Amino acid sequence: MNISLKQLKVFVGITQHSTLTAASESLFLSKAAVSMALSELEKQLGHPLFDRVNNRLLLNQEGQKLLPLADELLNRANTIDNLFLDNAPASGTLKIGASDTIGNHVLPALLSNFRAQQQHYSQQILISNSTLICQKLIDYELDIALIEGQAHQSDLVSNVFSHDAMCIIAPINHPLAAKKQLSFNDFNSSQWVLRETGSGSRSFFLHSLAPQIKNWTQSVELNTTEALINCVANGLGLGCLSSLAAQYALKDGRVKQLNLNHSMQRQFWLVMHKDKYKNPLLKQFIEFCHKRNLLK
Repeated sequence: MNISLKQLKVFVGITQHSTLTAASESLFLSKAAVSMALSELEKQLGHPLFDRVNNRLLLNQEGQKLLPLADELLNRANTIDNLFLDNAPASGTLKIGASDTIGNHVLPALLSNFRAQQQHYSQQILISNSTLICQKLIDYELDIALIEGQAHQSDLVSNVFSHDAMCIIAPINHPLAAKKQLSFNDFNSSQWVLRETGSGSRSFFLHSLAPQIKNWTQSVELNTTEALINCVANGLGLGCLSSLAAQYALKDGRVKQLNLNHSMQRQFWLVMHKDKYKNPLLKQFIEFCHKRNLLK
């Protein structure tokens, strides 16, 4: 059996794009070359790796067994060029996923410091809600993710790397804005502006605050933090979000922070696929994240 790196690249490319056309464009190969490489790989293995559904190729059980090994082999191959060079920096592209708050308020400084320390400048960043980021990890489209809640998928492993403080915001003329200290009873029958399903801030509200508030209702659901802040500022409801995300709106006087007699702390998590091969670059980034506390 002579499986080539080209065949494995084509295989991984198809898992990430689901069609031969999209995979060929990402790999800078012709569609015919991609189709031939996949056909040769499946012939050598004696198993189809995808289910063909219309024009889409969906990874099947055999393909799922190959994916972690293919990812590891391609990552190991990427380190060979620098293997015998003295003091060579870790090479390759680091594909990082980040949830909204971390991606906008923590990751920029983290990456700047990482680049300064490691002299590595090739990173691809995807910022989205935690649910989508975790699915990208499962599909091996990302190397690692920094999210605002622990991942519960069996294929993923999570470790705390930092912490965050949440806050409740209200329009500046809201009746509760005049009170110095609030209890959950003050929020009975309140309306809330929430992020979409899958976001860390929504999860924190639903699990930590909502069960203790009687008769609360959702006023609006939004998929960006800035939209949430604007809706709160315009009187559409209260909001629960990271203090990092709310800091500029609070400073500018667009909204008012409400002080609830309740812990508003949460943790930031470093998440990876349990079978992900940790090449030297990925190991350096993981170690850096655990040692670097940007929220002091």
